[in-house]
Amino acid sequence: MSTTLGYSGSFARAASAAALLLACLATPALAQQATLVGVLGSKALLVIDGNAPRTLGAGESVSGIKVVSISGDSAVVESGGVRQTLRMGDTPVNISPTAGSGKQRLVLKADSRGHFMNSGLINGQVMRYMVDTGATSVAFSQSEARRMGVQFENGQQIMIGTGNGTVRAHRVVLQSVRAGDIELRNVDAVVVPQPMPYVLLGNSFLNAFQMTRTNDEMVLEKK
Repeated sequence: MSTTLGYSGSFARAASAAALLLACLATPALAQQATLVGVLGSKALLVIDGNAPRTLGAGESVSGIKVVSISGDSAVVESGGVRQTLRMGDTPVNISPTAGSGKQRLVLKADSRGHFMNSGLINGQVMRYMVDTGATSVAFSQSEARRMGVQFENGQQIMIGTGNGTVRAHRVVLQSVRAGDIELRNVDAVVVPQPMPYVLLGNSFLNAFQMTRTNDEMVLEKK
């Protein structure tokens, strides 16, 4: 893709240095893998790319990853303009800069059961989600709705099919759903009475993305 010109002397050295600099600037940054392994008061204990754990407070950085905020058992980190919510117990998360493609993207790793799970935000509240391409909408329990401050009681009542039969649910519109650095607004969701261990991230969110899966890695790229 590049062309080498046969200059000599100092001009050639200067041209080579400039070409090297341009090549470095054009090379996309590689995704980094981050894991939250603990929260110690106001500090997050992070493992970056499998290295030894590092203790960081809000505003502190290591290996190009900055801790933005810490709350409960979760932390928001940023790298190359990409923000991710990490939660203790989640699988390692790839933080993938978007500057090379110009598109927003999220990279997820499957857990030991083959599920793609991570932490995100609904209406600004931290939640844990599982990607579910078979679910029509984002879905979560009434108890989770109350925890996140989602007012569902006045939502449209509908009947939906579940693994345990047909149940009555409430349809709501979420102000925002955020996964990684990608936030969608006015997302349809259903709230069910049965307990659920996590939020199902269904097609009312996923349809905004081009999805690619390779082995244990899933890439969601904003359309």
